Amino acid sequence: MEQLLTREQFLWDTPEKLRALLNELVSWKSITLSDGEKEFALKLHERLGKLNYFKENPTHIRLHEADSERSAVTAIYKHPSAVDTVVLISHFDTVETGEYGTLEPLSCRPEELTAKLMEDPSVLPENAKEDLLSGKYLFGRGTMDMKMGLALHMQLIEKASAEEWPINLILTTVPDEEVNSAGMRAVVPKLVEIQEEFGLNYVLYLNSEPSFTQNPADIEEYVYSGSIGKIMPAALFYGKETHVGEPMKGMTANYIASYLTQRMEFNACFRETDLGESTPLPVSLQQKDLKLNYSTQTPYRAAALYNVFLFKRTASEVMELFESVAKDAMAALNEDYRKICEREQVCGVGSVKVLRYEELLTYALKKLGELEVNLLKQVVLSNEEWDDREKSLRIVDQLMIQCQELAPATVILFAPPYYPAVNTSTHPVAKAAIEVVKKSALTFNNTITQVHYFNGICDLSYLNYEDAGNGWTAFEKNTPVWGETYSIPFEDMARLRGPVLNVGPFGKDPHQKTERLHVDSAFIEMPAMLETLIKSLYSIET
Repeated sequence: MEQLLTREQFLWDTPEKLRALLNELVSWKSITLSDGEKEFALKLHERLGKLNYFKENPTHIRLHEADSERSAVTAIYKHPSAVDTVVLISHFDTVETGEYGTLEPLSCRPEELTAKLMEDPSVLPENAKEDLLSGKYLFGRGTMDMKMGLALHMQLIEKASAEEWPINLILTTVPDEEVNSAGMRAVVPKLVEIQEEFGLNYVLYLNSEPSFTQNPADIEEYVYSGSIGKIMPAALFYGKETHVGEPMKGMTANYIASYLTQRMEFNACFRETDLGESTPLPVSLQQKDLKLNYSTQTPYRAAALYNVFLFKRTASEVMELFESVAKDAMAALNEDYRKICEREQVCGVGSVKVLRYEELLTYALKKLGELEVNLLKQVVLSNEEWDDREKSLRIVDQLMIQCQELAPATVILFAPPYYPAVNTSTHPVAKAAIEVVKKSALTFNNTITQVHYFNGICDLSYLNYEDAGNGWTAFEKNTPVWGETYSIPFEDMARLRGPVLNVGPFGKDPHQKTERLHVDSAFIEMPAMLETLIKSLYSIET
């Protein structure tokens, strides 16, 4: 096909230009929930606007409000006669940079950081030192996770629009992937609107998160046809306060919590296996009592968060399993406590019951009335220092304080975020795409292996949603902040049906001070592979 631009007019078509683009994107420091994250979308909007296509079609670049003054960006390349569309997905937020220490000012300046490390490679662990000295890696926050993916998509949309590929592309890049995925959850309804506005057929959702290792020594590269899910069961433990000098007149929340945490950590009942792959075992992400200051009053309120990975289970199925484990734990506690009371010849404070949040809420509404319950919730929700997890726990805490007759009790709930699992390994387009990627990699003497579930957790979770039994309703009913500060567009997600794929550059150590990107993979191999993938899928002449 005859190119409409001369090669000199392209902004990002060569490895050198692409590397410069990555350095520019990384220099726009965009730590989640920082001012830089808010500003990134505006800078990107301006940068994309320099492409000729968007100069002629400025309304095709759009900002979409997420939350906390953050925005997602979509850039639509629409071929006049094409309907089939590839949605290119990335995120531009990064984790913090404090672990860089004295090198922190260079953490978002990859060339300078890499050069500085060269002056004293001994500051690095041995494997990172070897990579540095090879000259094949670029170090810095966001180089791997995942501004290189965004840079690759910017290059793709430039080439497609300049060369008028007979296929539509929608570059979609979002904030907040690293914490709550507020950006992706906000942009999903917008993708539905864009689909309807332009009459598009979404045939592939292509993310370009980097290859994640399957074990610490792994150096293989992967293509992913799905993404692992994650959900966070939580519990509020409410005992009975007393003076430490009279311990048998009360029950500490920490005592109650210990029984559930023992049964949740490494519990194989939560493991799922699919397509030869298994989810990691659950662990606790947080356990604490809610007592703010030291005193000789025993801690009678505590909370815990548990991480559970998913392949096939719905929120309802996880809640049923979690409830079963919690009841088993409290039954064991009650039996042990009964024996202690017999030994000490006291009556005790009663048996610990298990309540779902929805049961506690129903009880509180009946006792206090809707107005009082809503007031209690709004006081918690208005606290800007608490995130959605803390707010979820504090809402339950405030309701239990008003309903102490239910104590001692373990109230089980869900805390955000929730990432549904997604997998399209058997979809014909995904299968064909994977073969193209594997074949294309061979031209670089490289081997790429298929993994069915991306193990790094990503925004593909909010696409191609399937839930015939409405299993998500348990999440809605048992998440205290649902509909207030957190929600998931399940119905729109179900409308965005289509195969998902994650193909991205090779790198190492995301979220560590040794985060680094393989330069050949990023600037030479992956650009050719992604272009070949899109062209081969839609019969565009190469």
